[in-house]
Amino acid sequence: MTVTAGSSKPYSELARGLLRDRVLEAVGELLADRPWPKVSMVAVAAHVGVSRQTLYNTFGSRQELAQAYVEREADRFLAGVDVAVRDHASNPQEALAAALAIFLAAAGRHPLVRAITSPDGGEELLPLVTTRGGPLIEHVTEHLTALLVETWPRLPQADAAPIADALVRLAISYAALPEGDPIDTARTVARLLGPSVDGLLGRD
Repeated sequence: MTVTAGSSKPYSELARGLLRDRVLEAVGELLADRPWPKVSMVAVAAHVGVSRQTLYNTFGSRQELAQAYVEREADRFLAGVDVAVRDHASNPQEALAAALAIFLAAAGRHPLVRAITSPDGGEELLPLVTTRGGPLIEHVTEHLTALLVETWPRLPQADAAPIADALVRLAISYAALPEGDPIDTARTVARLLGPSVDGLLGRD
């Protein structure tokens, strides 16, 4: 990415943003071939080509680096979910299946999901999206609630919120304890939740 002269942000702020993005990319690259316990601050700094102190100045601690990476990847998943739901807006059941499939299908290949579900160090990352992940779950649930209401305006927010919450928690549970084909799992969950959405929308 090029820092343009016409940007309204100070150069130093843009540079910090670029460094932060590069570091988070490096975390994913390292996770692709090693378990989370071996993704040390030293390894990340060396991979990016900066000093370890620069890394600590940017993120504060390894735990905060992990949290930032988890949050960034969650937003990336949400971007894909947005597209999937809108592309299937005419059929709520297909929309829910497509949205859930994005996350479950990634369980075997995305470095973060693999790291979370791995017995080798996953126990350190899993709490970031479960017991200590309250703010993250809340952010994702609020995003999905707004997406459901935007896609189907007749769906009351009071009903969209628990549907979104169920999707988030089911996705985390199935990813942590996968069983069977992820696409089949997504379709099964959609068959359970789809009729409820149809009923709330007044569909047959």
